[in-house]
Amino acid sequence: MIIASNRGPLRFERRADGKGFTSHLGAGGVATALGPLLEDAPEGTIWVASALTDDDRAAVRAGEARAAHMDLRLLDLDPQTARLHLDVVSNGVLWFLHHGLFDLARRPRFDRRFQEAWRGYEDVNRAFADTVCELASDGDVVLVQDYQLSLTPGYIRTTRPDLRVVHFTHTPFAGPNAIRVLPWDVATALCGSLSSVPCGFHATRWADCFVAATRQVLGADRATTAPFVASLGPDIEALTRTAESEAARAAARELDDLVGDRQLVLRIDRIDLSKNLLRGFAAYDLLLEEHREWRERVVFVAMVNPSRATLPEYRAYRNEVEQAVARVNDRWATSGWDPVVLDSRDDFHRSVAGLGRYDVLLVNPLNDGLNLVAKEGPLLNQRDGLVCLSTEAGAFEELGEAVIPVHPYDLVQTADALHTALTMPRDERVARAARLRDLAGARTNRDWLADLVKRAEAATMQ
Repeated sequence: MIIASNRGPLRFERRADGKGFTSHLGAGGVATALGPLLEDAPEGTIWVASALTDDDRAAVRAGEARAAHMDLRLLDLDPQTARLHLDVVSNGVLWFLHHGLFDLARRPRFDRRFQEAWRGYEDVNRAFADTVCELASDGDVVLVQDYQLSLTPGYIRTTRPDLRVVHFTHTPFAGPNAIRVLPWDVATALCGSLSSVPCGFHATRWADCFVAATRQVLGADRATTAPFVASLGPDIEALTRTAESEAARAAARELDDLVGDRQLVLRIDRIDLSKNLLRGFAAYDLLLEEHREWRERVVFVAMVNPSRATLPEYRAYRNEVEQAVARVNDRWATSGWDPVVLDSRDDFHRSVAGLGRYDVLLVNPLNDGLNLVAKEGPLLNQRDGLVCLSTEAGAFEELGEAVIPVHPYDLVQTADALHTALTMPRDERVARAARLRDLAGARTNRDWLADLVKRAEAATMQ
């Protein structure tokens, strides 16, 4: 089996004495999803990924970019080509497209610079495909991950039709109207590649959007491969180990001291345009304005970390987030109470401690392929906490009957949802939290991985 993803399972860091490198678990949803392979990978598993940092590239050149349980191949790509692939096309165009984030009156503008960047995107995808084709044995299963590698399946199928390839998109997928924003040659290349293999999504609505977009671009008569839905589940064993660690226990004590006997509203997110942080704070502000009883009786802890800092829109958004928090605190804070606590430390143990402690978890993205936090929270929570979940998150398809729905653009409805969660009678809260645990734990990341392998194997038999 071969895995292909832009971000690999490990990142490398040069030792302080300059002698060799240390490895650390890679960040990001794909590494988390494929985490089981780090410990119990089938014999012969190969993971192909990009060397993303200077230390990664140095480790590759020194022959020290290795993993214990698999053959790790990090591609030492030309830095400028890699930047065009990741920053300009993947993050600057495809991420915005699939999440509906473009301000269409101003962006995008597909000029000569974009054409150069698109060639970089093609080059990186071709490098991944070439590496997979070189390493693969006859009939190998190849699992290609996410929007950064949307062209890779098509390149592989052209060169090695014997390989059993699937692609999995972890984001939403642009529908038939949004896909028309792309230049036609770009849209045709993307849809043609992805529809040449079984393409998976976390939710039915994203698979439906993909089918509709593909028909719009390629035509209804074009023969394509049907997509599939395989929702990712949490790695329950790994989460439990983390929750029981001393670091997480210490973080929980710190959080208890901060919150005291107040109720805790929690969010855990990247500072990402798609995560809708600003409206979350605005809705909380409205809650405090319209329900005086919650003043000094609730704390909103936002555990966030920066994302896509190379993009100017994201740097500006981080400033807006900090300003939004300051406005709420300036308006309502007292000598012994800060209504909002913004914690921008990248501290996984603290996040796990927060999931164990919340009374209400707010997950209100504008658009989200899944949102794994909405599943992890109920499994870790020790207080029969409730989840206010956006109907635009992929996870809503599975959890909808037990969460409190949130309309991500409606501040009044979101404030009302928070109030409903904070005031829900004890017996109803307990029953709802129990049902939510059942739904959230119905699938694990191993189930998801098994689905991908099964789809790849079945495609060969058709």
